[in-house]
Amino acid sequence: MIVPDPKVARTLLTRYATLRIAQAERDTPQTARELRDVTYTLCVLMGTADVREAVAAADALLEPAAAVPAHHPGSGLSLAV
Repeated sequence: MIVPDPKVARTLLTRYATLRIAQAERDTPQTARELRDVTYTLCVLMGTADVREAVAAADALLEPAAAVPAHHPGSGLSLAV
């Protein structure tokens, strides 16, 4: 399974939220188009067909518990080289 890049997921979530707010404040064709594009990209990145599932999956990816530890016990090697 391919794990999405957390930086890309964070950027898309931020853009998605910003566009949702902009659309609520003043709906324009450009905002609607950009929101559709970001929604589609977020769904593709997270491997879902529903934006609610994509947002939940991206949130889970960005949770601190989901981060890869810098050191695996017993390996003797640090991943932060």
